[in-house]
Amino acid sequence: MNATPAATHAPAASAALDRVALMQTFVHIVEAGSLSAAAQQMSATQPTVSRRLQALERSLGLRLLRRSTHSMQLTEDGERCYARAKELLASWAAFEADLRGAGDEPEGTLRVVVPHALGQHLLVGPMADYLRAYPRVQIDWLLNDRRPDFISDGIDCAIQVGEVTDPSVVAVKLSEVPRIVVAAPSVLSGRSVPAQAAELAELPWLALRTFYRTEVLLTHAKGGESHRVAIRPRMSTDSLYALRSAATMGQGACLISTWLVREDLAQGRLLHLVPDWQPAPLPVYLVYPHARFYPAKLRRFVETMRGVMGERVEALSLVGGGADR
Repeated sequence: MNATPAATHAPAASAALDRVALMQTFVHIVEAGSLSAAAQQMSATQPTVSRRLQALERSLGLRLLRRSTHSMQLTEDGERCYARAKELLASWAAFEADLRGAGDEPEGTLRVVVPHALGQHLLVGPMADYLRAYPRVQIDWLLNDRRPDFISDGIDCAIQVGEVTDPSVVAVKLSEVPRIVVAAPSVLSGRSVPAQAAELAELPWLALRTFYRTEVLLTHAKGGESHRVAIRPRMSTDSLYALRSAATMGQGACLISTWLVREDLAQGRLLHLVPDWQPAPLPVYLVYPHARFYPAKLRRFVETMRGVMGERVEALSLVGGGADR
């Protein structure tokens, strides 16, 4: 008498598992850009991949891709399916990892969005440490200063400089980035290095429009009083590297992350202005969407970044000892 329920439930369970496999194939197709590329990644044949796509479309009753001889494009239903499939597959992988225990080895591809300057310089070392520790993980290291759309872009996590205001994400604070005011010696035109915040208004300026445009706010390190300096930037940019380059070329004073100009200060290409006056440091967060389960590859990445980010910023931000951070 117990045979009938078992026989009834087994095909349903098998069908559910088959749909997971079909969705995995669909995600591979979208991310690879073509059926042939997906087949190569999956060590399968193109006809097999095509049959799996057709089976998923039949099971959902939707057309997911528009294909021609030379192109492939997601339909509107396909875009929704891709976003939800990524969520479901990530949750399933995290669910399996959770059942196997927190010590499960991370695996798969981790897609990380990182600001250009941090991603090219400060965080490459910790990322390499992570890859060495977890050889079954691959990383897509995507340099972009804009806030990512985690679902539509298929992003697992992002490094963000500045305060996090999006309530839909988890924000793990990694560190704070100290900043200072600098200028090339030629900007001073023979004048002494400014010691008071008010003197800065007389200089030509450069602006990092992501964080300041028409004024800078400085606080005295000992007295605690604050002073706003109105500026009229000769150049405004959203690139930290472009800001540094323009500053070393003598185009104006700027407020910049200390770690980036450490060598310029040591070599005399830039001067530290008003050392007793400090701008507020910028917080650095690792952010990722809320979910019920998180895969081991993401959990271990968060642990790695939390463990080393603060130490690296601290070491690279020292100016003239430790007093002028």
